Amino acid sequence: MKKYTRALFATALAALLSACATNKSVEQKIAAAQAQNNQKIESVSSQVETLQQKQTQTDVKLEQLSQSAQEALKRAQEAGVLAKGKVVFEQTFNEDRVKFKVDKYELDDNAKAALDEFAGKIKGLTDQYFIEIQGHTDDTGGERYNEELGQRRADAVRLYLSRQHQLPLNRMSTISYGDTLPVESNKTKAGRAANRRVVLVVLE
Repeated sequence: MKKYTRALFATALAALLSACATNKSVEQKIAAAQAQNNQKIESVSSQVETLQQKQTQTDVKLEQLSQSAQEALKRAQEAGVLAKGKVVFEQTFNEDRVKFKVDKYELDDNAKAALDEFAGKIKGLTDQYFIEIQGHTDDTGGERYNEELGQRRADAVRLYLSRQHQLPLNRMSTISYGDTLPVESNKTKAGRAANRRVVLVVLE
């Protein structure tokens, strides 16, 4: 009888110890799962914070864009030609790089060299880019004439980039601002020269 009691006690004790071990194992697994969940939550929170910071930075950049670049972005978005809806960069070609004489729109060798450099930057982008080419003039001449002259300057740049660098025509558009967006006063020779320019806005 004593042997039977001892055996029964030993069996019960073993079962109890096994149950305790099982409970401890379950608790450890639960704790590990909770720790993993906490890590995932922290990771997601960090990602959300990073995205919010990037969005804030993007908003600041948009505010810093020129008026014509913001308008270019809006036009491209409305036309549905953008994959990401952002401005990559804008580049202005005026007397420093592309010299347009009064009443002229032809590209000289310096202008072509500057556009060659620009095309090299474009070829380093993805195939999702889109370029708006904006023509600007000084206030010499009438409003309609300046609008047409600005358009011819923008068209000359677009044609050169297409013929010499095989940039697709359907990824470039042109627009003329005429003399409506001067960057300098038209009262001086230097100011008028600065206003005779072409601005290229690169978007994605």
